[in-house]
Amino acid sequence: HHWFEVGKIMDLKEQYDVMSYMIETGLASNPDKEKAQYANRTLSKLHSVIHVNKTISYYLEKSTELDKVLNIFIRVNSGGTTLSYSDLLLSFATAQWENRDAREEINEFVDEINQIGRGFNINKDIVLKACLVLCDISDISFKVDNFNRTNMLKIEEEWDDIRKAIRDSLNLISSFGFSRENITSNNLMIPVAYYLKNIGLPNNFETSTSRIKDRKNIKLWFVSALLKRIFSFAPDGALKPIRDIIKNESSNGFPLDSIFEHFKGTNRSLQFTDDDINNLLCSKYGQGDTLVILSILYPWADLRHNFHVDHMFPKSEFTYKKLIDRGIPEEKINYFIEKCNLIGNLQLLDEIPNIEKKAMDFDIWVKERIPATELEEYKRKNFVPDVDLSFANFDIFFKEREKMLVEKLNSELKR
Repeated sequence: HHWFEVGKIMDLKEQYDVMSYMIETGLASNPDKEKAQYANRTLSKLHSVIHVNKTISYYLEKSTELDKVLNIFIRVNSGGTTLSYSDLLLSFATAQWENRDAREEINEFVDEINQIGRGFNINKDIVLKACLVLCDISDISFKVDNFNRTNMLKIEEEWDDIRKAIRDSLNLISSFGFSRENITSNNLMIPVAYYLKNIGLPNNFETSTSRIKDRKNIKLWFVSALLKRIFSFAPDGALKPIRDIIKNESSNGFPLDSIFEHFKGTNRSLQFTDDDINNLLCSKYGQGDTLVILSILYPWADLRHNFHVDHMFPKSEFTYKKLIDRGIPEEKINYFIEKCNLIGNLQLLDEIPNIEKKAMDFDIWVKERIPATELEEYKRKNFVPDVDLSFANFDIFFKEREKMLVEKLNSELKR
C-alpha cells in the first residue's frame, strides 16, 4: 500500500514528474502489473485535471492557521448548505471531547436554557464564548485556535459546572424581569455566570435572603451595562477586565465598585449623569429599553408574570381631533401628542386591570377601580403626583410625574 497525499500533485507540474515520482516510490515496479497500471492511470488523470484541463481550480493557502482554513471553507461552501462558523467550530470541538458528544450536549443545553423564565435567545456562539471565559482561558476570542485540545478537555471537565453557572445566571436575570424581549446583548449573562461559578455555585442564589445585597449589586451592574450598551462593540474588551476583577475581588460579594471604577472615564463608562437619566425618560412605548427602565422603576413587579405596559392617560385619546373636541387649547396640543408615548405616561399594570382599563380616562379609572384604602399605596407605587388627574391637566401631571421618576432613577442608578 502506498499513500499518496493529494496536495503533492501541486508539485508534480509535468507529466514526466508523475512518472519520476512513481519510479522513486517504487509504485511503477509493483510486481502486480494491474496495480502499477492503476496507480499510473489514477495519478495521470489527477495530473491532467489539475495541470492540463484545469478542471479543478485551486488556491494554495500557505498558512496553517486553522481559523483561515475554516473561513475559506465557509466561503467556498456557501453554495451548499450554509454552515455557520460556530457549526464548524463545534465540529472541531466535538472531536476533542473524550466522554461526551460536544455538539449534542451544547445544542441540547441551548434549547433548555432558552426556556427559562419568559424565554431567552442564547445561541451556541454565546455558550462557546462563555466556556472560554468561565474556564479562565486567557485568550477568549472566538477563533478555532482557542478551542484546541487542551482547552476543550478543560471545558469538558468543567461542563457540568459551566451549565449550572449559566442556568443559575439566567434564572437570576429572569427574576430581575429580563428575557429575550428586553436584553440587548447576551454577553451580559457571561460575567454573572462567571461570578456564580467563582463563588462556588451556591444553590437558590436568586431567592436566598442572605444574598439580597449581592443580587442588588449584580442587578445594578447588569442594568447599567445593558442601558450603557457596554457590550455593543468588541465585547472581549469588556469581558476580560470584568473577569479579572471578579476573579480577584469576589470575597466580599459582587465587586460592583471596582468594575465601575475600572471603566470610569472610558467609552464604556457605567456611571449615569443627569443627562443620561433625562435621556432615559425619552424612551417610548414599545422600545426595548422602556421595559428595562420600567423594571428599575418597579423593582417589586415580577416581570416573569404578566405585567402589561399601560398608558395612564389612554393613548387612543391623543389625536388632534379628539384633543380639540375635548377643548384642549391649540398651543398645548403638540405637547400632549409628543408626550403621550413617553415613560412619564406609562405604568406597569397587571394583565386583568389593564384589560378592564382600556380607554377609560385616568381620573375616572382611579376613582372607580382603586379602592379608597389602596389609593395611597397605588399612588406611591406608580409615582402618581398629587395633582388634578383630569385629562385637561395632562401636561401638569406629566411634568410632575417625570420629576418623581428622575428621583427614583437617580436613587437606583447613581453611585
